[in-house]
Amino acid sequence: MPLYALICRDKPGHLDTRTANRQAHLDYVAKTGVVTLAGPFLDDAGAMCGSLVVIDVADKAAAEGWAANDPYARAGLFEDVTIQAWKRVVG
Repeated sequence: MPLYALICRDKPGHLDTRTANRQAHLDYVAKTGVVTLAGPFLDDAGAMCGSLVVIDVADKAAAEGWAANDPYARAGLFEDVTIQAWKRVVG
């Protein structure tokens, strides 16, 4: 079964939205227990500007549901989100 990679790009100028919802996002990650790898993308200045989240769920519909319920998404942080099936080969 593949994993699913969520590639999330923040709306420009929304770092405050990210920081205000960071703890709720981390709580959601812990509560759902499906995240195998995650972390923020950084811009050239080193500020968070997006996210890469790899989740282990049954199918793309479940990945879409997880992404839609992420507190970051619910707060309107993301400009766009791509969900792609992914196969771990190394690591």
